Amino acid sequence: MKIQRNDSVLVTVGDDKGPTPRRVTQVLDGGQRLIVEGVNLVYKHVRRGHPKSPQGGRLRMEMPIQSSNVVYYCESCQKGSRIGVRYTEDGAKERFCKRCGTSVGRVSPPRKAYAEK
Repeated sequence: MKIQRNDSVLVTVGDDKGPTPRRVTQVLDGGQRLIVEGVNLVYKHVRRGHPKSPQGGRLRMEMPIQSSNVVYYCESCQKGSRIGVRYTEDGAKERFCKRCGTSVGRVSPPRKAYAEK
């Protein structure tokens, strides 16, 4: 699960393909599917009396897309790149940009077994 919630991504395939980075709002199926802000918008027809729409009508909502159709957008590179996972000196696992090597954030707390001696 390399792409996480609130990451910026570039959509590489489909109708919403473009150079503008978008934010991931939800990760589903263990990272296989993502809901991305403003991508894959559909109309859902809702009957009258529904809690979200008491008068009925059409709701505009975002549907999930495959995680293989997006690439992580690195703010320091200003480009799309892959994400890798590595251990730091204190044994914590962190994500990093494979293009420039900058840290994206920690994934797990430090562990003695993986600390450099």
